[in-house]
Amino acid sequence: MSEPPPNRDVIPETLLEYDQWLCWRAEQRNGKSTKIPIDPTSGEFASTTDPETWADFKTASEQVQFGQEDGLGFVFTDADPIVGVDLDDCRNAETGRPEEWAKDVIETLDSFTEVSPSGTGYHVLVDGSLPRGRNRKGDLELYETARFFTVTADHVHGTPEAIKAREEELAAIYNEYLAPDEPERSASDSNIDDERTTRSLEDSELLQKAKNAVNGEKFEALYRGDTSGYESHSEADMALCSLLAFWTGGDARQMNRLFRDSGLMREKWDERHFADGSTYGEKTIERAIAGTSEFYEPTPDTTKSSAGSKKSVSESPTCDFRHRESLDRIEELEERLSEVLDEKAGLEAKLDEERARRNALEAELEAERDSSGSFFSWR
Repeated sequence: MSEPPPNRDVIPETLLEYDQWLCWRAEQRNGKSTKIPIDPTSGEFASTTDPETWADFKTASEQVQFGQEDGLGFVFTDADPIVGVDLDDCRNAETGRPEEWAKDVIETLDSFTEVSPSGTGYHVLVDGSLPRGRNRKGDLELYETARFFTVTADHVHGTPEAIKAREEELAAIYNEYLAPDEPERSASDSNIDDERTTRSLEDSELLQKAKNAVNGEKFEALYRGDTSGYESHSEADMALCSLLAFWTGGDARQMNRLFRDSGLMREKWDERHFADGSTYGEKTIERAIAGTSEFYEPTPDTTKSSAGSKKSVSESPTCDFRHRESLDRIEELEERLSEVLDEKAGLEAKLDEERARRNALEAELEAERDSSGSFFSWR
C-alpha cells in the first residue's frame, strides 16, 4: 500500500492553481524502476501532452489515498511559469546531507525544495524560463514543459515554502552546470578582451556613471548595502554583481574590488563554499559575468575593426561549439523519444489487456446464449 499523499497545506499555492495533477505508479522496465504516469480519474495511463488525462489536486490526491497508485505528480506545460530542477544521487538518505554541488544549486535558486521519493535527491521548483540549449547533464536536469515531477512535499528545512521567481538564478545555474564548454579562444578574441580592459573606467568614474544611470537608484541602494526587495542577502549580492559586470565590462578583478567597498560586503564573501576551492565571492562574480550578455563600452567608436580582422563562420571556434550544442540537443531528443516509446509500449500492453478482456466477455455472452437456447428448446 502506498503512503498517504501530502496534505494540500504543505503544497506550494502556485501548484494548486493548476489542474495539471496526475498520479504515478512504479514499474520495472528493462531491469530499472520507472515511474508511470496514471490518469487520476480513470486509473489508466496518462500522458504529459494530453490534458484530458490530468486532474485537480483533490482528485489526484484521493486516487493516491484510496487507489493503487504510489504518489502524486505535477505536469509542466507552456501555460504555467514553473520550472522543475531535478537533482539526482546527491543526498545521503541516512544523514540528509547534500553533496556540495547540490547545496550550491539549492542555495542559489533559493526557492521551494523537497526531497525526492527515493530520498537520495532533491526537487527545486522555481518561477522562470529555461535558457535555450540542453536541459540535462550528469545528475542535474531541468524541466519546463511536457514532463512531470513527482511531488512529495517533503520540504527541505531552510528553503522557502513558496515557489519564487528566479530567472537570473536559473540562468546562472544553467551557465554553471549545463551550458556546453566554451570553445578555445583565439588570439583575436583575447585582443578584444584586452582592448575592453584598457578602456575600462576608473572606479570613481564607474560608480558615478552607475549611480546616474536609469537604474541608478537601484545600484546606489545595493551599493550602500540595502537588501530590501530581495528574498535574501545572496540574491542582493548577485543583483549588485550583475550590475558591476555590465559597468566593468566583465572585469572580475575590478568587480571584486568594488564589491569589497560596498555595504553588502560580509565574511561569507571569502569563505570557500565549493569543491573546486572557489570562494562564495569568486563564484558569484563568475556567475554574474556568465549571465551578462551586454557590457558597457566607455567609447562609442565601434568602427575600429577592419574587414581583415573578421573571421568567417568556418574559421570560428564557435562552429565546434554550436556543433556540440546540436549533438547535446540530439541526445536530449533521443532520450525523450525513448521515454515516449516506453509510454507507447505501456499503452499497447494496456490495450492488449482490454482486448483480451473484451474477448473473454464476448465468449461468456456467447456461452450464455447457447445455454439459453438449449434450455428453452422444448418449446
